[in-house]
Amino acid sequence: MSNRTYSGATLSNFLLNGAAGTLLVALSVVQQGAGLSSLQAGLMTTGYLVAILATIRVGEKLLQLWGPRKPMLLGCAITGLGILLTTFTFLLAKQYIVVAFVGFTLFGIGLGFYATPSTDAALSNVTNDKAGSASGIYKMASSLGAAFGVAISAAIFTALGHREGLSPMADIALGRTDNLAIRYAAAIALLFNVLMVVVAMITIMWTIAKGKPKASGARAASTR
Repeated sequence: MSNRTYSGATLSNFLLNGAAGTLLVALSVVQQGAGLSSLQAGLMTTGYLVAILATIRVGEKLLQLWGPRKPMLLGCAITGLGILLTTFTFLLAKQYIVVAFVGFTLFGIGLGFYATPSTDAALSNVTNDKAGSASGIYKMASSLGAAFGVAISAAIFTALGHREGLSPMADIALGRTDNLAIRYAAAIALLFNVLMVVVAMITIMWTIAKGKPKASGARAASTR
C-alpha cells in the first residue's frame, strides 16, 4: 500500500500495540518484587478493560468532531501518560499498585480514543478493491506490534533483572532494597514502551493530515 495516510495509521497502530509489553512487565514486577499473587496482580488491570469499553464510542464521536489526527494524538498522549505512571517502581508496593492502577486505566482510555479514528484513517483512504487486503494488513500490524513489544520488553526486563552491582535506583527507591534490580529493570522496560508511544505520535504528526476525513465512518475493525 502506497497511501501515506494508510501507511501512517498502520505504522502507528503497530507501534501503539507494541506498548502491550507494559502489561507483562508491570504485572511481573509486582509479583516478583512485591510478592503479589497472579490474581492480585491481574486486578491492577481491571481499569484497563473497563476504560477501553467505556471510551471506544467517545473515540468515534471525536472522529466525527475533529477528524482522525487529533483523537489519535490525544489517545497516544493519554496512553503514554498511563504507561509513564507504571514506571514509578521506586515507590512503596502499596503506592505503586495504586499508581499503576491509574496508569492502566489511562492506558485503556487512550486506546479507546485511538482505535476508531485510526481505523477510519487507514481504511477510508483505500479503494474498495483493496479494502480487504488493507484491513488484513492493518489488523496484522496490531498483532505483530503486540508480539514484538512483549518480546522486547520481556528481554529488557530479564536482562537487566539479573544485573549485578549497585542499582542506579538505590538513591531514590523506597522500601525494600533486596528487589532493586527487578524494580530498575521494570522501569527501563516500561520506558521502552513509552518510547514506542512517542514514536507513534511522531508518525501520526508526519503522515495524518489535519481536518475531518473525506469519507466518514470507519469500517468494522479494531486495533486489537
